[in-house]
Amino acid sequence: MTTIVAVKSGEGVALASDRRASKGFFVGSKDVQKIYPLDDSISVAMSGLMSDAEYVIKLAKAERKLIGLRRNFPLSVKETAKLISNIAYSGMRSYQPFFADLLVAGVDPQGAHIYAADISGSLTTENFASSGSGSPLAYGVLEGGYKEGISLDEAKQLAEKAVRAAMERDPGSGNGVVTVTISLNGSATVSKEAN
Repeated sequence: MTTIVAVKSGEGVALASDRRASKGFFVGSKDVQKIYPLDDSISVAMSGLMSDAEYVIKLAKAERKLIGLRRNFPLSVKETAKLISNIAYSGMRSYQPFFADLLVAGVDPQGAHIYAADISGSLTTENFASSGSGSPLAYGVLEGGYKEGISLDEAKQLAEKAVRAAMERDPGSGNGVVTVTISLNGSATVSKEAN
């Protein structure tokens, strides 16, 4: 139970998440990291089973680094998202799925990108995306607020607003918002705010 959001801009990408980890109807933690940087230009937001999501992210980060060393240049955002979806698909095919949805967002020489990878390994590219128990509420805000040509600051504000809207009605989301912005020059900024 969680809410994660990613919004694309012509100037970069913005990610946002709540900070609550729930264990059934119990709040297990009020300060959980749900957005993980793979490097300065790509981050992954996770929802679902934390242990599965963290394993997939750590495996993808290591594989990405090895591939980059072998070929002497880093993987693009699309290649990174495909790597993550392949890991998820391999789990599904071996009847040991990873119960996690991941939003891969970042920048590369081709611009800003957002990809959504689910438990089955399917991969879609989006202008904005959300996942987790609060995502139906977040999508209402995203659908109403997203427009072409949105600035990176507006994307950050929209992502945060979507997570806050979900926190109002979803019991699995709460305890403040964390936002990460990645600009086209590859610089990432993290802000952590309480309720």
